Amino acid sequence: MARQIPPGTSESHGDTHTLRFAVPLSHPEERVWLALTTPGGLRGWLAEPEVLQSRLGGEVVLRRPTTRPPDEVSGTVTAWDVERVVEYTVEGYGRARFHLEPGGPEATVLRFVNEFRGTEDLRLERLADWHDHFLYLADFLDGRPADWASWSPERRQDLRDRYEARDFDAT
Repeated sequence: MARQIPPGTSESHGDTHTLRFAVPLSHPEERVWLALTTPGGLRGWLAEPEVLQSRLGGEVVLRRPTTRPPDEVSGTVTAWDVERVVEYTVEGYGRARFHLEPGGPEATVLRFVNEFRGTEDLRLERLADWHDHFLYLADFLDGRPADWASWSPERRQDLRDRYEARDFDAT
């Protein structure tokens, strides 16, 4: 995972947090869309889809491979604009919106927003989680799907600590 991505930002109002990432990807929008909306795509960087109904109002059940043992979360597709916007609202994780924009020839900018309720510690955890997953997404699009067996909680903790310290000179 040598790729770098810009750190996410966040704002909080009480216990409601909004995270934002702008992730430049050197792949066409159609390819990024498939990574965000198909079982094979999600499996390569985010989670194992147990159920994925790719349409507005569709059911979503994801098995998270980075928890021991893996846990399942369920939700609904709450926005669907083919090849442009997909949004999943998942129990315990809030609303996660992925918006694709052209980033140049054969490039895409993924604009991501996650809104959820929780503690300050959870806000830092989620920033680190999404940052880590976007690194996996970039690798997946480059032909290197996530090897969840080698996932390390230490790497995620390092990202969390960097968000807390606001130290992203080398990310």
